[in-house]
Amino acid sequence: MAKKNKQRTVKVKKKEASIPRRINLLFFVIVCLFTLIILRLAQMQILEQDFYNQKLTASTLYTVKLSSPRGEIYDAAGKALVSNDVKQVLAYTRSNTVSAEEMKELAASLSEVVTLTETKVTTRAKKDYYLADSDVYAKVVQELPNDKKYDKFGNRLTEATIYANAVEAVKDDEINYSDDELKLVYLFNQMNSVSTFNTIKLKTAELTPDQIAYIVANKSKWNGITVTTNWTRQKISSSIASILGTVSSEEAGLPEEEADDYLKKGYSLNDRVGTSYLEKSYEEYLQGQHKIKEIETDKNGKVISEEVTTEGQAGQNLKLTLNSDFQSGVEDILNRYYSADIASGYADYSEGAYVVALNPQTGGILAMAGLSHEKGEQETEPNALGTITNVFVPGSVVKAATITAGWDSGVISGNQVLIDQPINLAGSAPITSWFTGTSSTAITAAQALEYSSNTYMVQIALKMMGQEYYTGMALATKGMQEAMEKLRAVYAEYGLGTSTGIDVPGESLGYLTKEFDAANVLTEAFGQYDSYTPIQLAQYAATVANGGKRLAPHLVEGIYDNDGSDGLGTLSKTIETNVLNTVTISEENMAVIQNGFYQVVNSSSGLATGTKMRGSSVTIAGKTGTAETYAEATDGSIVTTVNLSVLAYDYSETNDSKIAVAVIIPHLTSSDNYTNQLIARDVIELYMTSYANS
Repeated sequence: MAKKNKQRTVKVKKKEASIPRRINLLFFVIVCLFTLIILRLAQMQILEQDFYNQKLTASTLYTVKLSSPRGEIYDAAGKALVSNDVKQVLAYTRSNTVSAEEMKELAASLSEVVTLTETKVTTRAKKDYYLADSDVYAKVVQELPNDKKYDKFGNRLTEATIYANAVEAVKDDEINYSDDELKLVYLFNQMNSVSTFNTIKLKTAELTPDQIAYIVANKSKWNGITVTTNWTRQKISSSIASILGTVSSEEAGLPEEEADDYLKKGYSLNDRVGTSYLEKSYEEYLQGQHKIKEIETDKNGKVISEEVTTEGQAGQNLKLTLNSDFQSGVEDILNRYYSADIASGYADYSEGAYVVALNPQTGGILAMAGLSHEKGEQETEPNALGTITNVFVPGSVVKAATITAGWDSGVISGNQVLIDQPINLAGSAPITSWFTGTSSTAITAAQALEYSSNTYMVQIALKMMGQEYYTGMALATKGMQEAMEKLRAVYAEYGLGTSTGIDVPGESLGYLTKEFDAANVLTEAFGQYDSYTPIQLAQYAATVANGGKRLAPHLVEGIYDNDGSDGLGTLSKTIETNVLNTVTISEENMAVIQNGFYQVVNSSSGLATGTKMRGSSVTIAGKTGTAETYAEATDGSIVTTVNLSVLAYDYSETNDSKIAVAVIIPHLTSSDNYTNQLIARDVIELYMTSYANS
C-alpha cells in the first residue's frame, strides 16, 4: 500500500512540474510571433515604404470602347441598298460611383423631358428597380431570415449573396407595375446594365428638336446623360434583301457561339455584328473602328484624366456587282412567266422558280432572283436565298459535263459518233431519248447536245463502267463506283455538287447520295439523279461560256473607305477574279461543247431543243434540261411532273461572253410552255441591250 501511494505522489509532482514548462513554451511562441510581426512592419515601413506609398496613391485606368456607324452597301450603279438611318438619341455613361438609387432617380427625372415607349421588361428587371430604393432594400434585408444573411459561424454573407437573397424574397404583388411604371423600369434597366464608364444609347421615342435643345442646355441636371447619334439598318424592298443579311441588335450584341472569337479581335460584347449572309461575310470591312478612351481615377474613384487614344472611324462601304434595276427587271421577267404557269395550272405542284445571272469573265453576280410558291396557291413570295440553298434534279443540262467525263476517261474522243438507239437492258424498260424511234441514228458529240440525246450519255457511262452495250445485256455492278466517282469529279470541275466559292455563307453543296446502284450511274449521266443549286448551274454555264475557267461567284465588286460624305467614298480594294480551276479539256473539245450549245438554239434541225431562245436581238447559246419528277396531289395520289432547266449565255466566238444564265423551275405538269427558255432569253436580252455596256 505504501508503495502505491509513493508512485501516485511521484506522478502528481511530474504533472505539476509540466504546467510551468508549457506556459513558458506558449509565451516563447507568442514572443516569436510578435517579433516576426514587428520585423515585418519594419520592413514594410522602412524597406518597402515607396511600394506601399504607391499603392496608397495608385490610380485605376479604365479603357472604354465606343462603336462607330457600320459601313453601307451599294449596287453597281452606286444606289444605296443598305444604309444607316441616323437619329439623335440619349446616351448614358455610367460613372464608377453612381448608385442604383441615383439611376432610379435619374430615370424618373428624364421621363419628365422625353417620351418613354418600351414596357417589355423581365421579372428580374422589375425586382432590381424595386430594390434600387435604399430604404426598401434595407427593409427587405432586415426581414430576411438569419441564414440568408449570416453563415453558420455568424459571419455576414457577401453583399452579392445577400442581394441575390433579397431579389428572391421580393413578392410578385410588390412589383405589379402599371405600364407607365414599366417604362421607367425599362429605362432604369438600360442604365443599370452598363458597366463602369461604358456608354449605352437609351431607347426612347425619337427626340424632338425642342427636347434636344433643352437637354443640351440643362445637361448638368443629368449626370452621365448626353445627346448623340444612333443608327438602324435600312434595306431596300427587293428579293435580294435576304441575301444582304442581317445585323444583331445592341441588346443582343455578339452571337454567343462566336463571342470569344470576336472579343479576341477587339470587339465589345454589345457591338452589333453581321449575323448572316453578306453582312456576316464582309463583317471585317463593314464594322467600323472603335473610338477608344482611357479614363483614370484616383483611389477614391474621382476622375483625374480622360484621353481619347484612338479616334473612331465608320465602317467601309461595299459596292456590289449587281445593278438593282437589272435585278428588278429579272424579277419582273421571272414573275411574269411563272405567274402565267400558275394561272394555266402548270405550276400547281411547283415550289418555286429561280434564275441566276453571272459575268463569265469575272464571276460577278449580275442577278439572283427566286420565287417561293405554296402548292395549289396563286401567290408567290420572293426567295433569292433559294438560289444558293435549294437543290433540284436538273435534267439534260449536265450532258456537256458527261461528255467531258467520257473524254477524260478515254472512252470517247473528239466529236465521236455513237448510235442513238433504245437501250434495252435485261429486266428493265428501254432507255430512250425524246426523239428516239424504232430506228437508230448516228450522232456526234455536238449533236448529242443539240438534240439532247439520253442514250449517247448512257453509252458513255457504260463504257466508263467497262461495259460495252449490246441489246439485252445484263447491267453489271462492275466499275460502278469508279464511274460514278469520275462523273461527279468532272461535274465538280464545272461547279456541280461542290462549293461554288461564292462570297456569301450558307450555300448548299447539292445533294449527292453515297448509296447508289449501277442503274443510278446511267441516270446520273443524263441528269436524273444528283441534285444541284441554281448558283451551281449558273457557274456551270459561265464555265462553258468563257472556255473552261470555273470562277468563284461574288456579290461584292469593291471595298470603299467611308469619307463621311454621302455615297461610296474612295476605292480601297477591288475584289479580284478568283479562278477556282480550269476544266481538264482541250481547246478542240471545248469547241465541240460550245458548238453543241450554239446549235441547241440556232440549228435549223427540227431536233434542236433550245430554239425558243431565238427571236432575241442577241445570239444565244445554251443547253436545255428536262428531268422527270413526281409530286403528291392533295388526294395523296402521285402526279408525274418535270423540272425545267436551262443554261444560256450570249454567244461569242472568242469566249468573251458578258452574261451566263441558269434557270430552273421544278415540278411543272407540262414542258410545253418552254418557260425556262423564255425566261433565259428575256434576261439575256435585257442585260445585253440595257446594262452590258453601262
